[in-house]
Amino acid sequence: MILARVSLAVLATAAPDLAVGQAESAADQPSSPAPVKLTSAQLFSLADGARDAGDFALAEKLYRALAENPEVELRSEARFRLALMLADRMGRTRDAAVELRRILDEKPDVARVRLELARMNAMLGRLGAAEREIRAAQAIGQLPPDVERAIRFYAAALAAAKPVGGSIEVALAPDSNINRATRADTLGTVIGDFALSDDARAQSGLGLALRGQSYARLPLGAKTRLLARLSGSGDFYRTGQFDDYALAVQVGPEFTSGTDRLTLAAGPSWRWFGQQPFTGGWGGSAVFQHPLGKRGQLRAEGAISRVDNRRNDLQDATIYAATVGVDRAFSARFGGGIQLRASRTDARDAGWADWTGGASAYLFREVGRTTFVLDASHSRLTADERLVLYPQKREDRRTTLGLSGTFRAIQFKGFAPFVRLRAERNRSTVGIFDFSRTAAEFGLTSAF
Repeated sequence: MILARVSLAVLATAAPDLAVGQAESAADQPSSPAPVKLTSAQLFSLADGARDAGDFALAEKLYRALAENPEVELRSEARFRLALMLADRMGRTRDAAVELRRILDEKPDVARVRLELARMNAMLGRLGAAEREIRAAQAIGQLPPDVERAIRFYAAALAAAKPVGGSIEVALAPDSNINRATRADTLGTVIGDFALSDDARAQSGLGLALRGQSYARLPLGAKTRLLARLSGSGDFYRTGQFDDYALAVQVGPEFTSGTDRLTLAAGPSWRWFGQQPFTGGWGGSAVFQHPLGKRGQLRAEGAISRVDNRRNDLQDATIYAATVGVDRAFSARFGGGIQLRASRTDARDAGWADWTGGASAYLFREVGRTTFVLDASHSRLTADERLVLYPQKREDRRTTLGLSGTFRAIQFKGFAPFVRLRAERNRSTVGIFDFSRTAAEFGLTSAF
């Protein structure tokens, strides 16, 4: 290891407690003493000693000073020791995750760091992110036996996640079609063409998008917990005419068996549109997760819900849905997944009842301190019968394409900026459902 020499005179700003000659006043000295030079090994020793003595403030200053070293190995070691101290001794898990991510931005193939980041994500309740880091660690290649054992340990320990946590996003959201409506001036019906009013056609706007969820896990046994989740989302605009927001609560047991996990949940949900109640309902779901080798994971979900449409009783429905997907890490910084979905909407009126099937895929890539995600999906909807007003039975083909980036180089109190771009096209045999849309979100995201 190359030992960089650091002057204590320069370090004094970061670690004033190390000032040399503290017992004597500077005024008593005929001249300033020569700066004392310490090797990086000596600074590490001082930092570790301060940490072990419980002087975390001094230890943090020393580790952060070492983290500015031009040698990547030295600054990585400093950040690693700092991260472990922040998480295990100071309770600052989110700050620890930031330091570990900075190491991986420069050295993506360090399995031990990825395992510790997986542990931090699990402590923050981000099980999906934790599992992705474990798959990325396993994708690095041939690993020492002790690291392999650590991977198995962390994979099995993910179930012991943080008991309370959540995440939040806030963003400005320009959108070319906030009401997902047609751009046509007229609508064809069995009794002729109707002229559409402005509010029935596509409207553009700049909104505020909010997304958030919180959860709590309560132990019920060695391999069982009670999981409660509260989630909400909303898009808000100046006039409020097209405000669209929803809230859902789900509660149920979560079982683990080896590396498999089964989660059952049920609860109510509500949606408002234009600041008025739109739908309400109850539903339940079962989610099963199973590892596929060292790099992959299978996720299967079945759900059923009963929806009460407050504006049109003919749209009251029972909805059955099933999805199955596979996620895989191709390397430490590159991965992706695919998902197949099918659903049945059994509505009171056959014109509103339908079968829908589709597929989606995504790829992610870490480039420096930025994570990019590319996703695409396509689905097809076929109604049971023709709605009375329209000349054809409804058949939709919807395609979406998205690109997002999360920029971890800019962080404040655990928040990182992100940008999302999305294009959507729905082709329908019923004109009012035929639309195109482009949208973006510029915001901040964080877990707590």
